[in-house]
Amino acid sequence: MVIGLETPEVQALGEALDALRAWQDDAAPLQLHPGDVGWFWRFGAPATAAALRTWRRDGRVVAVGLLDGPDLLRLAIVPDLVHDDELAHRLAEDATRPERGVLGPGGASVEAPVGARVDQHLAAAGWRVDERWALLRRDLADPVEDPGVLVREVGPPEAAAWAETLRSSFGGLRAAPERWHALASGLPYADARCLVVHGGASDGETPDGGPGPAVAVIGVWSAGPGRPGLIEPMGVHADHRGRGLGRAVTLAGLAALRELGASSALVATPASNAGGVATYVSAGFEHLPARHDRRRDDG
Repeated sequence: MVIGLETPEVQALGEALDALRAWQDDAAPLQLHPGDVGWFWRFGAPATAAALRTWRRDGRVVAVGLLDGPDLLRLAIVPDLVHDDELAHRLAEDATRPERGVLGPGGASVEAPVGARVDQHLAAAGWRVDERWALLRRDLADPVEDPGVLVREVGPPEAAAWAETLRSSFGGLRAAPERWHALASGLPYADARCLVVHGGASDGETPDGGPGPAVAVIGVWSAGPGRPGLIEPMGVHADHRGRGLGRAVTLAGLAALRELGASSALVATPASNAGGVATYVSAGFEHLPARHDRRRDDG
């Protein structure tokens, strides 16, 4: 059976997102989530479409890839074909050969679900084991603890505070209010929430009754009722670290995901990010099997 590779047009983004939603399952390994595409949407719909790749077999979308930068391909595979050798061979070949229009020449990385057959094919093609990622999950069957802070949902009036807090949290991350407006206009945002925690007085309000400064932010993305949701991103302003705000904003995000019907919450962070991992564990997350990217070096 022939497997075809496509770059979707903007009007076809909904089909790729529908596939990603349907593939999210608590019993399956963490893989590319519609929230990852939603977060990328901050660059706009045309850029998002240009960064996606879809693979079809007999008209059915069987894999979706996101070029999260020019040298990183993040993959999701339909669960019943995660171990399919033909599909795995095609995905690895398309990632390896620049003329296929996926990854360019030189150094590049591929992120695939833990245990997927494509990892073996990449190894056979000379891709080495690279960065280790901590994957974590929290069940949302029970109510989430009160975060104990003032939390607001981000809308247009909060966009500037969101952007500034995010920029401070991640240093060189390009963040501007326009980025929030772009992601909020995207198809995945119908099942998402961006939240901001305000600090200042103990209850998050200033003496005049207004909100204190924005001190932490989070984005949460549902894949639909009964499916795992995703945290992307979460950050604390550099001037307000060490006060438990990472845990607090994470709990606020978990509560929002539960309201959206998510069965659980998932997060991936570099294993080297010990502080971030500790924050998620303090908010009730448990470790899943770690994942390693595959890396092709320059030359």
